[in-house]
Amino acid sequence: MDLISEPGRPSRPSRRRGDELEAALLSAAWEQLLEAGYSGFTFDAVAERARTSKPVLYRRWPTRQDLLAATLARQGKESALTVPETGSLRGDLIALLEQANARPERYLAMFSVVAGGFAAEGMRPEDIRDQFLAQTPSTVDRILADARRRGELSDGPVATSVRDVLFDLFRMRLFLASAPLPHTDLVSLVDDIYLPLLTA
Repeated sequence: MDLISEPGRPSRPSRRRGDELEAALLSAAWEQLLEAGYSGFTFDAVAERARTSKPVLYRRWPTRQDLLAATLARQGKESALTVPETGSLRGDLIALLEQANARPERYLAMFSVVAGGFAAEGMRPEDIRDQFLAQTPSTVDRILADARRRGELSDGPVATSVRDVLFDLFRMRLFLASAPLPHTDLVSLVDDIYLPLLTA
């Protein structure tokens, strides 16, 4: 019988199986990652937080890397950013950054993984980002497609390096600040850097 409980509440036996049990385990794993970073992201710690045993985890995820990949993928899907509908490319981009800025833990957790030595296990920061975003279509791509339909952008593909630069810069600034960015910084990323690149 697996004991799954919310942090701070008394544990109560609950026979959870299948998808329900897996969701509870991955929620506990995400909370452990946020609280303790990758160095504290161990099977022992996750099992204790989830009020279960290590074999329950090992049966689903044989390695810590497998558990981390599943944790990031689920959280990325559960907390995916929504496509704004402001009616303009500029407005959509700023609104999207505001969404991301309101949930800095999404990105700070990824930084924690990198800083905790995940790269030593043969993974790159790009791999961690891709695991986090693997279950969701690119919100930026959808915003750019909407802008093309409105005639704000010319038809044709945008180079990947250009498409990704907005969030690459946002994540870097967030990492340096370790806190949400001022609204003026978000506007500057869009007005002074991203829009000029898109419309060059």
